[in-house]
Amino acid sequence: MPFTPIHLGPGLAFKALGGRHFSFMVFGGAQVLMDLEPLIGILRDRDVLHGVTHTWLGALVIGSVAAVIGKPISTMVLRWRKIPHPPLTWLAAMAGAYAGTFSHVLLDAILHADMAPAWPLLAANPMLDWISIDQLHLACLAAGLIALPIALMRARADARASR
Repeated sequence: MPFTPIHLGPGLAFKALGGRHFSFMVFGGAQVLMDLEPLIGILRDRDVLHGVTHTWLGALVIGSVAAVIGKPISTMVLRWRKIPHPPLTWLAAMAGAYAGTFSHVLLDAILHADMAPAWPLLAANPMLDWISIDQLHLACLAAGLIALPIALMRARADARASR
């Protein structure tokens, strides 16, 4: 199923670590961009849902697009919603975008047999079943639950500092 929320747990961990130097909004947007290909594959009843977008090369390209479109969109949304926030830098947008796309490939490679993350160098998926689906989901949930209070405290501190 595309657009699974399990990717957001590691995103919160990245936000807790990176603070104002990591955009969680751009990270989330990158997740959606990554899963457009599987969504189209589901709608067209294709056998392979995770193709070129779910490779390291695809993550690089989609991460670049996510950063370029995510920074102005996120800035606009934050301003429109009047959410106190330090200025969204290109570094924060790129960190969110690339962490989003590369972690997406890593997590999905563990789950999906139709992936070849190192394509075009390798046509196999050596990461498949590194851990069980349940273990992966629990790890992502735990990352998010542990990181959430830290990320919220850092966001409050960053918002106060930017006033």
